Amino acid sequence: MSSPRVLSIQSHVVSGYVGNKSATFPLQLLGFEVDVINSVQLSNHTGYKVFKGQVLNDNDLNFNYVVIEQLVDGLVQNDLDYYTHLLTGYIGSASFLKQVVEVVKKLKEKNPQLIYVCDPVMGDDGRMYVPEELKEIYQKEIVPLANIITPNSFELEILVGNKVNTISELRKAINDLHEIGPQIVAISSAEINGKLTSFVSTTTDHKMIKLEISKLPISFTGSGDLFAALFLAHTYLQDNIKIALENTINSLEDVLSKTYERFQTIKDDNAQRAKKVELCLIQSKKCIENPSQRYQATELN
Repeated sequence: MSSPRVLSIQSHVVSGYVGNKSATFPLQLLGFEVDVINSVQLSNHTGYKVFKGQVLNDNDLNFNYVVIEQLVDGLVQNDLDYYTHLLTGYIGSASFLKQVVEVVKKLKEKNPQLIYVCDPVMGDDGRMYVPEELKEIYQKEIVPLANIITPNSFELEILVGNKVNTISELRKAINDLHEIGPQIVAISSAEINGKLTSFVSTTTDHKMIKLEISKLPISFTGSGDLFAALFLAHTYLQDNIKIALENTINSLEDVLSKTYERFQTIKDDNAQRAKKVELCLIQSKKCIENPSQRYQATELN
């Protein structure tokens, strides 16, 4: 039996774990072949005091557009373009995101059963960190093609154009996304009624599942990328959406707990905070391969 194959299109950092660096290792551990296309390449993520690499000026945007076109064409000509899954994350330019639309269509022509998992990385905590023009491309062109979408609560609000503060508002926003296209909507994190919670909704069985998460006193970069990769894996490995969410969150929370524990032991005052909270992915190998049963999900009425 051949292994499932993922094409992952998102950011790359030389040092640290965000984007493709956050997604590749967990997917491989869980039995997936992973090919990557980098939407941007940096020395480290932008939370550090200095980052170097690709700067998104006009020339770079044009270069990116040509590169993704050429890379995919190379895969096509060598008959390497059969994938079971496509995963997309951070994309910082409209021209690149437009090209992703064509990539999705091309890959679905080759494999009509391909599952497209879209992590619409646009912002968090009320702040957008991509150009405003990407919002409409996601709404009108990307989301209708996605089978699974994994926004955080702020990205959910961007996609539907409404604030989400209550369960009823969340339900409506998720249903609005279902009507556009995705069969599965997974909200990686939302603060509802003072509790940090993940939600999953499906059109196949009309279920909405929730899982409350303990909130650690620090923030992490790359955790949303990890959530999307783990959720992709577990929705393939499980035919039960509740178990898929539980496995995703339990692995993710174990990684974050290990990262927080390490953060507390680092006594070097000169070390940048961003370095202290880089995800402990390698150290969490066993947690990723065998998720704990610490958190249990429940079905919403």
